[in-house]
Order: sequence, then C-alpha cells, then structure tokens
Amino acid sequence: MTHQFASYVAIGDSFTEGVGDELPDGRLRGWADQVALGLALASPAPVGYANLAIRGRLLGPIAGGQLEAAVALRPELMSINGGGNDIMRPKVSLESITDQLLAAVDTATASGIHVLLLSGGDPSKHLPFGSVMATRGERLAQSVQSRLPKNNVTFVNNWADQELAKLQYWSVDKLHLNARGHARVASNVLSALHIPVPDFVAGEGPADDARPRTAAYWREYVLPWIGRRLTGRSSGDNRAPKSATLQPVVVEGR
Repeated sequence: MTHQFASYVAIGDSFTEGVGDELPDGRLRGWADQVALGLALASPAPVGYANLAIRGRLLGPIAGGQLEAAVALRPELMSINGGGNDIMRPKVSLESITDQLLAAVDTATASGIHVLLLSGGDPSKHLPFGSVMATRGERLAQSVQSRLPKNNVTFVNNWADQELAKLQYWSVDKLHLNARGHARVASNVLSALHIPVPDFVAGEGPADDARPRTAAYWREYVLPWIGRRLTGRSSGDNRAPKSATLQPVVVEGR
C-alpha cells in the first residue's frame, strides 16, 4: 500500500544529517532530503520537511531532545535513526539501545505519527576493528526488528544491504556514506514506503587514489575521532539542526 504524507521530520546523527553528500555550494543533502523530495514528487499537495539530526550525537540526545522537538512539529511521518555512534564505544549495552529506540517509536506513534525506523549502512568491512562493529550492528538490527510494533511503523534494515556495504558507496573517511550511498538509502526507504523512487543523480564515489593509505588514514580520521571520545567532545558540538522547522519541499517545475 502506498503511503502519502504531507509532512516529514527526520532525527538522528551524521547519517541522517547527510554528512558525506556535500553539494557544490557546501550544503549537505543526504538520504533524508531525497526521501522528502520523493514524498513531494508523489504528492499532489505541498509537503513540509524538517531535519533535526546533528552529527556525532549518541542515541540519548536523539531519543530525548530531538524526539521531543520533532513530536512538537506534529509531522505525519518521522524517521528515527540512532545508535551508530554508541556501538563504536568500547562498552555498550545493545539491550539499552534497543529499549531507547523502541521507546522513541512508542512516543511518536502514540502521537499519531507514522514512524520510519531505519538502520544505517554497514561500514565495518573497511574500518579498523570493524569485526566488532559488524557483530554489534547486526545484533542491534535483529533485536530491534524482532520487537517492533506491527502498526504505524516501517522498518528499513540498511545494515543488511550487502550492496550498500561495498566501498564504492562510502566517503574517503570510510565511515560516512557518499552521495551514491545516500541515494541508495533513499531508494531503500521510498521502496519500503511503496513510493516511486526518483532517478537520483548521485555521481561516482571517490577514486581509489583519493583514499589515504593506512598511516595517513589513522592520522586524518581515526586518531582525531579517538581524541574526541577521550575528551568528551563531538564533531557536532555547537552545531544547530540544518532545518529545525517544517519547510516546503521545493520541486522544480511546480
């Protein structure tokens, strides 16, 4: 059954903010923006869209402040993603993450909102210590899916998408999707909602010679990430959402 939604709010971290899918003018696009476009193209009426996601966020602030602000906007559709930053911590409770995600789903659905709950793509094959992350991500997706309510929820398991796990869908840092990866996630989501998938123009992934060698990769990406974790900092510190209120989705030609 095709869903029609007049308003959509996205909450989450860098995955939902759109990091890795930078436009020529420096703005971020990402899968959520493309899903909003797909909703607008399929709707005869205007569609409002807000994106409250902020990079680096753990699940706690997503399922807390972001969720509260999103519910207050009273959207018809809300996408929820979180826990990716949590499972990269040395110690993590997958049961706690599952509980938080399902509580967020319950809060949204209790307000009459259709929830799109989705996992991120699996970057573990290309990351240091990726095997631990792979096991955690798979267990988390399975745990969430097994306990999801059946009504008013659509679940999209991007973690299980083996095509998306290929390096060609990932940015130079190997942790964030590139434009091609974000386009694939948007296609996965719209297909799950039974909404026609636009012909997304995602371009090519980074060339192999653009990816730093092992020592440079650790110096440019891994060590700064570890440093932020040790000092309690985040790449999203002092950042505001890119769209905190519902704004009409612009469709060219309308």
